[in-house]
Amino acid sequence: MNALLKDLRHAFRVLIAARVFTMAALLSLAIGIGANTAIFSIVDGLLLHPLPYADAERLVILWNSSPGLNITEDWFSTAQYFDIKNSHHGFEQLAIAIGGNYNLTGAGEPERVGTIRVSSSLLSLLGQRTALGRVFLPDEDTPGRTPTAILSYGTWARRFGYDPRVLGRKIILNGLPYEVVGIMPRSFSLPREVMPTLDGAEEAEILLPLPMPAIAAQNRDHEDYNIIGKLKPGISVQEAQAEMDTITAHLRHEYPEVYPPNGGLTFRIVPLLEQVVGDVRHTLYLLLGAVGSVLLIACVNLANLQLSRAVVRQKEMAVRSAVGASRLRIVRQLLTENMLLAFAGGVLGIAFAFLALRCVWLLGPQSVPRLSNVGIGLTALAFTFLICVLSAILFGLAPALRVSRIDVQTVLQGTSRTSSGVSAIWGRGNNLRRSLVIAEIALCVMLLIGAGLLLRSFIRLRDVNPGFNPQNVLTIELTMTGERYKDKIAVLAAYRELWMRLESLPSVTAAGAVTSLPLSQMFAWGPITVERRVPPPGEKFINADVRMVSGHYFQAMEIPLRKGRLFQDDDVAGKPLVAIVDDYMARQLWPNQDPIGKRLHIGGINETDSPWIAVVGVVGRIKQYSLDSDSRIAYYLPQTQYVTRAMNVVMRAGKDPVALTDAVKQQIREINPDLPLYNVSTMQERFDNSLARRRFTMLVLGAFAAISLGLAVIGIYGLIAYLVGQGSREVGIRLALGSTPANIKALIVRGGMTLAFWGVGIGIAGALTVSRLMRSLLFGVGSNDLVTFVSVPSLLASIAFIASYIPARRASRIDPSISLRCE
Repeated sequence: MNALLKDLRHAFRVLIAARVFTMAALLSLAIGIGANTAIFSIVDGLLLHPLPYADAERLVILWNSSPGLNITEDWFSTAQYFDIKNSHHGFEQLAIAIGGNYNLTGAGEPERVGTIRVSSSLLSLLGQRTALGRVFLPDEDTPGRTPTAILSYGTWARRFGYDPRVLGRKIILNGLPYEVVGIMPRSFSLPREVMPTLDGAEEAEILLPLPMPAIAAQNRDHEDYNIIGKLKPGISVQEAQAEMDTITAHLRHEYPEVYPPNGGLTFRIVPLLEQVVGDVRHTLYLLLGAVGSVLLIACVNLANLQLSRAVVRQKEMAVRSAVGASRLRIVRQLLTENMLLAFAGGVLGIAFAFLALRCVWLLGPQSVPRLSNVGIGLTALAFTFLICVLSAILFGLAPALRVSRIDVQTVLQGTSRTSSGVSAIWGRGNNLRRSLVIAEIALCVMLLIGAGLLLRSFIRLRDVNPGFNPQNVLTIELTMTGERYKDKIAVLAAYRELWMRLESLPSVTAAGAVTSLPLSQMFAWGPITVERRVPPPGEKFINADVRMVSGHYFQAMEIPLRKGRLFQDDDVAGKPLVAIVDDYMARQLWPNQDPIGKRLHIGGINETDSPWIAVVGVVGRIKQYSLDSDSRIAYYLPQTQYVTRAMNVVMRAGKDPVALTDAVKQQIREINPDLPLYNVSTMQERFDNSLARRRFTMLVLGAFAAISLGLAVIGIYGLIAYLVGQGSREVGIRLALGSTPANIKALIVRGGMTLAFWGVGIGIAGALTVSRLMRSLLFGVGSNDLVTFVSVPSLLASIAFIASYIPARRASRIDPSISLRCE
């Protein structure tokens, strides 16, 4: 123990004495270790840390898909829930839920809150209890009971000030009373990423019971429900899926009109953690590899610095050896210095990691799911300790072994000529240093190419035409509920007055609304039948997106009219039903024909009582789901004929749309002070948020690539400068024998560029492999994109040339007489 303390004290004095080296080393280690700690903390919080529910590893979520109908993830009908509940034997518990947004009125300002109606089994399935009050009872799964509600802890605190007397009180939701029977604990949350409801909010603030009548077991319409389950112990997802496939095969056979053969109905079982993490898993593994490369580059630089210091410390180690220090004792002392350096870098790295995570939090939850779980905990600190130890071994072991093998007699007699030129960059020595620089250049090339591919993908995606103009558009979600709007006429009158008021504002050029706003995780689709169209065998209907619009929606979003007309004021109930289709639907269903005047009806080919709807216009196709995916065929219906209470209001302004917010709120209060406005944002913000995860990956990998580039430049410059200094005698001899300064510069630059070309070549080979693993993250560029694979090596070669030229220029100015006299 005393020996260790002596080693530590000596190591501390040595590092303090070499301040410049110590500061450079600590900065490199802090960046490398801190970046690794930050990314590992995200990986730990998302992938390694279990969900905050009991038996989380057995929790699964179900998805209804029909690949033949271009439906990959759909919700369920109540009949499908009972099909699974009564036929599947692999579930210990099963629950059904449906999301919504309700107007909370009464005491205080009207507020729009996220609600979720759930079967009584949900909370017990998740292993949750209330902090106050009770959970839902099985009796509340059937109609006829008093409407009840359970508040989230946040809603209880925000709206009711932690008042326990709220239990038993009535709250007003959408104009109807609900009795509060429970308060959930602070630790409970049910975000959209866990329960991705069709029309729910980002977080469930109030839980409501889901009473279902007996007829629900036969209702195969309205596929709007989520199903979540807990597998029995010992049942794997694969086993449960095999039994589920048997159930769907039976349903396809039993109900061919509902589940046509061309649809390929399938109920998929997805582990809940996989559902939450989604495609972020691949991204995080990529970033983990990137930060590992940054740490390796930092260690390579430090190893080169240590090798340079080893030359300076040869005499010190020779004296130690001469007075009796063993080779093992010298290695131990040097490794102690490295360990001290590494752990000091680790402490600074933790501070860097906190700063990096703060930046991630600022990017928002659109970038990383389960963001609230991300933090530097004990697991991350243990990981930091491990990489500190590994770093110390990586950058310290080779220099320590090299110093321990010195020839004591030669060093003490002063006959060692480290500057004789034998170890110069153009000679045979320093192979280890050259190999380390080549390695860091190769790693840098791989990171830069990866970042370049993501940058080009992001630019391509950002430049995608969404089919509308997101600039200068304000969006607000609004729902007409309560006693005043029970009548459809009252709903339409309120919206009609709203359009008049909004378009009277000075800077508003157009105002309207739509049920499903693009790039906002809002979806609605259903079956349609086209008049006189001969369906292929097995087809019972066509699936199409449907959106109700009101006011001057198309003008506000600047969705172009391709043919025909837009909706008019006289397209009302009692008049012929009309629709507008997008140009993709027109091409698919009426190729080489004029779609104007063509007719369709909602429902399958056997629903003959459904009224025909005439196509009166064709508009441009928009990106509804995301910029990197194409929407299915879509048509629009006028709200005046298909009355809808919940709409997304959009307004186009001549200037900053945010400045309109207060004026819009005032106009809505004058119509009805009990109507809450919610999810107020610009369309540009929604557009940017749809790119959040790609932007996050690009920025993080780009930052790591920039750091690696800086470290690589330092590595090349440091090595060339060191070797020039060590080879000053040879430079002097060459100049004395007639070499010109230009020859010296060419010789040194050629040596540096040789290292760069070797590193670039190896890096390109590695990047060709790594880029194939990135294909799922790319858009509009190939994994072997020529522009990226040419520009990155060219950039690095140019920087390597500059890093080599600076010390070469200094070497060419050496005075031979001074150099040889010093030697």
